[in-house]
Amino acid sequence: MHRIIFVSSVQEELAKERQAIRDFIHSNRLLAKHFKVFLFEDLPAKDRRPDQLYLEKVDECAVFVSLLAAEYGWEDPLDGVSPTEREFDHATQAGKYRLLFIRNLSSGNQHPKMAALIDRARQQLKYQRFDNVTDLTSSIYESLVELLEEWGVIQSKPFDAAVCPGLTLDDMDSKKIDWFVNTARRERNFRLTTGVTAADFLTHLNLVDKGGLTNAAAMLFARDPQHFRTSALVKCAHYHGNEVVKPVPSHQVFGGSLFDQVDNAVDFVLSKVNRQVGTRAESPSAPVAYELPKEAVAELIVNAVAHRDYTSNASVQVSIFSDRIEVWNPGRLPAGLTPSDLARPHSSEPANPLIAHPLYLAHYIESLGTGTLDIIRLCRESGLPVPDFEQRGGQFVVTVWRDWLTEAIMDELGLNERQKQALAFVKLEGRISNSEYQRVADCSKKTATRDLTNLKTGILKQVGTSGPGVHYLLRSREDILGTLES
Repeated sequence: MHRIIFVSSVQEELAKERQAIRDFIHSNRLLAKHFKVFLFEDLPAKDRRPDQLYLEKVDECAVFVSLLAAEYGWEDPLDGVSPTEREFDHATQAGKYRLLFIRNLSSGNQHPKMAALIDRARQQLKYQRFDNVTDLTSSIYESLVELLEEWGVIQSKPFDAAVCPGLTLDDMDSKKIDWFVNTARRERNFRLTTGVTAADFLTHLNLVDKGGLTNAAAMLFARDPQHFRTSALVKCAHYHGNEVVKPVPSHQVFGGSLFDQVDNAVDFVLSKVNRQVGTRAESPSAPVAYELPKEAVAELIVNAVAHRDYTSNASVQVSIFSDRIEVWNPGRLPAGLTPSDLARPHSSEPANPLIAHPLYLAHYIESLGTGTLDIIRLCRESGLPVPDFEQRGGQFVVTVWRDWLTEAIMDELGLNERQKQALAFVKLEGRISNSEYQRVADCSKKTATRDLTNLKTGILKQVGTSGPGVHYLLRSREDILGTLES
């Protein structure tokens, strides 16, 4: 049975936040099992009624979420009370479980009636402040998980929100906290300043639970996170071929905080891929261009760290092959989300919101819910194929393909400009047909057929024998390089 959450606010002012709450709760694998969000704007137009009449929805709800900011909203001409204040009072009188979230304001243009409502609400309830959507959803996640635990619906909290046994303030790394505060202030206008106590800092990030410190606090800010979770590692390996062959030529295991793991793993990958150093004429310091976009590599690894199942004994694995990079993380996609969904806009559901939020504040995550789309975009902009997203048993795997078929190799293969253009198309799209070849190379069907016939001798392989379904795929790196040797 789903419990109703009623979200109350001035609709127009906080439209983005209202929708974010609904989308986050409905997509989160834990919260979606227990809650449904009611937003007035989701009702069909014909079902919408005056504000006074839908107070019955407040009566139906199990949780009343009040979002308060600057505007007071429409005022009833009879008594001057806005729907937001009326809903709050109705929920109070009905004895509803209320959660209060107040947006931080940069200017003093708050409506006097809203200021009075906030002052009255703060006297009644514990409250949390927020600057943006990620702050808000992180706080709501923690509050609802705590509520489910109080109700006895769940016996233990999710990994990131659960208290870490044995973790104390003495285990916190003050240098890491200061680094984070400086970084988050610069990148996301974080409100705390250096010198803040560890207790106040962790409380601000919702990393304290009833006096205990959470697993998320251990993974992000402890001096020795692996003391509390030995499998919280990123293991990197570099292979010369396109298969796993032992002994591994180069292998590193990175521990430390999740920030350290991401930084070190990204550096490992970039040290193993091809790079080209430009001239100082291009910039004051000689620029470095990697065959794989650095931003995509970082997004791959930080996504694995943020979404992995930390209750698993497996670690995040990064494998570099001659033709691809694979990133494995223990865990599964949320119910209802398929690998193909990741190639189009989709809702954000971090498996560990209390870990993802600090990664966002430190700008390790650009924007929640866009990671896979950013990786696809960055690969396309670099002329690389679209990455593969797969669920392999209990592991989620992302494969990014390297651009090993360079201009020099194509020249050595004796390809003409039409064929080079066609191979560039194949690398991006994964396949090409005769009609696509004609369009890409701007040639006749006869020329396209002849060029494709030549490419079939070691570079492309034909799928199908006749009809419009016939198309051509790129052979493996070994097959094509074998053509050069023969």
